[in-house]
Amino acid sequence: MSDFIADLVRDQLSPIAELLDDPSVSEIMINGPHEVFIERGGLLVLTDHKFRDEPTLQSAVKAIANSINRTIDKRNPRLDARLPDGSRVAVVLDGLSKQGTIVAIRKFSKEKLTLKDLVNFGSLSNTGAKFLHGCMHLGINTLVSGGTGSGKTTMLNVLGSKMPDTQRLLIIEDSSELQIKAKHVVRLEARKADQKEDVDEVSIRHLLESALRLRPDRIIVGEVRGDEALDLLNAMGTGHDGSMGTVHANTPQDACTRMETLCMMGDTKIPPDAIRVMVGSAIQLIVQCSRYHDGGRRTSHISEVLGVDENGRYITKDIFRWIQKGVDPDSKKLIGEMVPCGYVPTFFERFRANNINLPKSIFRPPEWAVQTLLDERKKKAA
Repeated sequence: MSDFIADLVRDQLSPIAELLDDPSVSEIMINGPHEVFIERGGLLVLTDHKFRDEPTLQSAVKAIANSINRTIDKRNPRLDARLPDGSRVAVVLDGLSKQGTIVAIRKFSKEKLTLKDLVNFGSLSNTGAKFLHGCMHLGINTLVSGGTGSGKTTMLNVLGSKMPDTQRLLIIEDSSELQIKAKHVVRLEARKADQKEDVDEVSIRHLLESALRLRPDRIIVGEVRGDEALDLLNAMGTGHDGSMGTVHANTPQDACTRMETLCMMGDTKIPPDAIRVMVGSAIQLIVQCSRYHDGGRRTSHISEVLGVDENGRYITKDIFRWIQKGVDPDSKKLIGEMVPCGYVPTFFERFRANNINLPKSIFRPPEWAVQTLLDERKKKAA
């Protein structure tokens, strides 16, 4: 824990100091002063930790806000901020909540994971990891999709760190979370308006406009959640190959629809059909991260986007996907494997042209998975 957090713990956050220090705790959720949950191993657990009363909890929250030059009070009852150690804190004050002040602290992970780590954790197969590594070198426009807490940021960190050192990478975030290791990185962070400090808002969209003039080879948007989606698609389609972002969606097709919706949130005059075509042509690959009921975070799909069909529906083809085989009777953990789906991506020949050694055989599914994949395709077609 940083000295900053340690000082706050001594003064205000002593009821949860132990949880902040515990590396196995990834998130702390405070539902009013007398109920504290944690996330450990992907599962939620109720703890015995409590604050004395609502004023004590609000005092702790205000201390956090003041220490990062932010305000939270009756006029500003919500807070979404990044602490100096990288942890994220979100607060909704009592009054808007029926249970008292609500706080969620997503702890900063000092551990920098690699593709090999994801393979060891069972989130990716070895062949899937090699394929994604090759895609990063090729400059395939990639969208990382998933729900809250599914591992999107972790995946983006891992993939972004596989980009060639010869390229200039611009990272744009609402609050800095990404820890991408690359040789030439420029990091931009959005700013909220603050009347007390007399500063105006600088949105992700504003930063994207600036980024395009800063000679980037690739652009990464930490989380696409507004009309900046349109600017990211424009960057992907105008020479910034290999650009990436994350989006909240449950399937690869939903991710495309979500991007389409976000593009239309602003004052754009572009017809929906044109935006749909733009989404289908700019995004080439979707890496779907999923959180399963056993607490495991796995890459459920790696899919290619092939545009839209005559009915305006997005065409996606699964290249790899995770298939469940069963459940471990002792640990209750899901047993499964990421397998190739028998589909060779349209950009495969680019691997050979760039001397990336990936045999076409890596896309051949194992015999045990063939029938499952066929059944799912029939179900999807119906």
